[in-house]
Amino acid sequence: MNVKRLFLAAMLLPCLVSAQMQMPGTLNAAEIAQDIASLSVKGSVLYIAAHPDDENTRLLAYLAKEAKVRTAYLSLTRGDGGQNLIGNEQAELLGQIRTQELLAARRVDGAGQFFSRANDFGFSKTSEETFKIWGKEQILADAVWIIRKFRPDVIITRFPEDERAGHGHHAASAIIAREAFVAAADPKRFPEQLKNGVSVWQAKRILWNTYNFGGNNTTAPDQLKINVGVYNSLLGRNYGEIAAISRTNHKSQGFGSALQRGEAFEFFSHTAGEPAKTSLFDGINITVGNKEIINLLAKIQQQYQLSQPAASLPDLLKLKKLAAKEQGFNHQLLDEVIAACAGLWAEAVVPEASYAVGDSVAVTVNAIYRGATPLKVKASVNGKSLDLQENRMSSIKYGIKANQSDITQPYYLKKEHPIGHYIIDQQEEVGYPENPNSLTAKAIFKLDNEQIELDLPILYKSTDPIKGELYQPLVIAPQVTATLSDQAYLFVNQQPKNIEVTLKSFTKNVEGELVPILPSGWKTSPEKINFKFNAKGDAQLVVFQITPSVASITGKLNLQVKTNGQTENKGLRTIRYDHIPNINLFPEATAKLEVADLKIAGKRIAYIDGAGDLVANALQQAGYQVVHLNPSQVLLNDLSTYDAIVTGIRFFNVNEEVKNIYPKLMEYVKNGGVLLEQYNVNNGLKSTNLGPYPFKLVNKRVTEEDAIITFTNPAHAALNYPNKITSKDFEGWVQERGLYFAEDIDPKYETVLKMNDTNEAANDGSLLIANYGKGKFVYTSLSFFRQLPAGVSGAYRLFANLLAKPL
Repeated sequence: MNVKRLFLAAMLLPCLVSAQMQMPGTLNAAEIAQDIASLSVKGSVLYIAAHPDDENTRLLAYLAKEAKVRTAYLSLTRGDGGQNLIGNEQAELLGQIRTQELLAARRVDGAGQFFSRANDFGFSKTSEETFKIWGKEQILADAVWIIRKFRPDVIITRFPEDERAGHGHHAASAIIAREAFVAAADPKRFPEQLKNGVSVWQAKRILWNTYNFGGNNTTAPDQLKINVGVYNSLLGRNYGEIAAISRTNHKSQGFGSALQRGEAFEFFSHTAGEPAKTSLFDGINITVGNKEIINLLAKIQQQYQLSQPAASLPDLLKLKKLAAKEQGFNHQLLDEVIAACAGLWAEAVVPEASYAVGDSVAVTVNAIYRGATPLKVKASVNGKSLDLQENRMSSIKYGIKANQSDITQPYYLKKEHPIGHYIIDQQEEVGYPENPNSLTAKAIFKLDNEQIELDLPILYKSTDPIKGELYQPLVIAPQVTATLSDQAYLFVNQQPKNIEVTLKSFTKNVEGELVPILPSGWKTSPEKINFKFNAKGDAQLVVFQITPSVASITGKLNLQVKTNGQTENKGLRTIRYDHIPNINLFPEATAKLEVADLKIAGKRIAYIDGAGDLVANALQQAGYQVVHLNPSQVLLNDLSTYDAIVTGIRFFNVNEEVKNIYPKLMEYVKNGGVLLEQYNVNNGLKSTNLGPYPFKLVNKRVTEEDAIITFTNPAHAALNYPNKITSKDFEGWVQERGLYFAEDIDPKYETVLKMNDTNEAANDGSLLIANYGKGKFVYTSLSFFRQLPAGVSGAYRLFANLLAKPL
């Protein structure tokens, strides 16, 4: 039996968060009291911005837990284009991390979470550029869809629509929000949505949540002002504290936050709709129900006993019947309150972490009620009766078959997508953080004559000897995956290269063949590899030698896995961090093949890791011998054995040992070495001594990846040795040219490049080179950390020149 979570009205409810990480548990007595109070309120607020971390967690927490209205955050993107402070994941993999960090934040502040299909393609300076790349109309359609589903009374934006927003995505999010506010109420706008179970919706008002931070004060005395720093005794915290805990979940961005206590004010500027004078909800009836429902809710609140929540069950069940047809009433929350008062606990678990398509999945549902309730409690799972007795665990087992449609792959990553947006074919999927059809078990609990339904996510449960009991999402996989070690392979001067592929079996007794499909002009040996796996989890490393020719064209390597008459082309990507659930992806088994005319001078490179990047791996592809050094090894080792030393991105931002190793690095350069430092952020530097001579980092960048490059000193060695650099070497760059450029540059540095975005002045701060003693120092803000893993041959050629010792 293949049971799917239907989410019949989930997007109308306050918490559209991760089903997979809603660990089995029950609310404590104080949380029950908080939720009972929330049942009296039916208002709703949708907060809209561009990225993970843009949201005002303090305001979200206040709205969800103090005002007790349905609250949700629409982040137009998943933050795919940012940097990663905890690992080397970029692009879609980083978007996966930030999606989970947002969901973790929402579990703290109590709001729900939505996304559009917009892709964070990197920093954008104008909303015009953003819309050109996103495709404005389809992102607007997504926002309208979410408004029509969630039906907010009030919409709030984080940013203004102009340059004060500081980022083209930010300004674009405010423009989208305002236009969607109008379009959602217009049946002529996106009428196809109205055939998919939604109706037009007019929010009462839209406001801008103004701010005073980062040197920008957009608040004013005449704006609506709310004190959101109040203390919630049931939760034991005020909303500044809750907000900091929520925001600290954005660990990939280094946003650990101090807990703020005491009064704090939020300001709001009117955008459209009916102006608000004293409250966000002026003119909106946020009291739920008729007089009978209101009186019963008041009684339940007054008579609720923290020491005996089950005593409220008779009145709660009466409320359930009374409010069954009440519009705007939070029926899901009521069911959760009833379950908590009854001490109901249930889980749906499997004995193994993963299953392959076609496998039978053995599911066990365990349930118990511990509320000492006088009511009769019965339960069933997928139509099968489950015998429940007070404070005794009961279990039921059943099996389901894993289907192709169940493969653990985010719905928005199932198809290759352009730079600006994901491809989503099913309108009903738009907005969801994760796949809306994850496998679940449907449990029905009957308390006397009333029933509540719980969709239990099917999870893998294990016990770690150190961490204890753990739950992780169930993984449904292809039978065999073929994983390439890199996303792009660089072939130097038509030389062959061995390509390693990791085959992994997710089932037992499977055999087949792996066949590489190559673009024109390429050859592979062997042409295919046969495999046979007896046990689930078996893996095999296989090697193809791929050889280009003078006729080879840049293209994609595609791996086909043929088993049992079926052909798949899926690889495996796993992401593991303690603060988020395990992430497993099955992307297409493809990689870029690129031929480069590349010469290198010097072989042995020391790499000192920063925040995390894939540059060291890329240098190995180019033929360098790369040794990773930590700061202690820098201090203890003889650095003269290395032809060059490279520091990873944001090294001066994340490593506390910078000041200690700086003198040793400068001595290395002075004695004839080459030191290349990659970009750092201007804020949060552990040391401002970056090089032998002074310069300053600023938040200036060139975001147009095809921006014209001017060579200010064409004869400089960096542009000529060992590779002759031309404008062709700057073709095919991805996302951006560079970021956090240098200013106030000491004249002892040579700056050999100038570049700029459209309608901006040329900037020479992307590449600084200086002779120091017998050696060479290089500081570069060029985004090599994106270009090299993407296989941009020109970036390799320039990087090789920068690593070369002075002539």
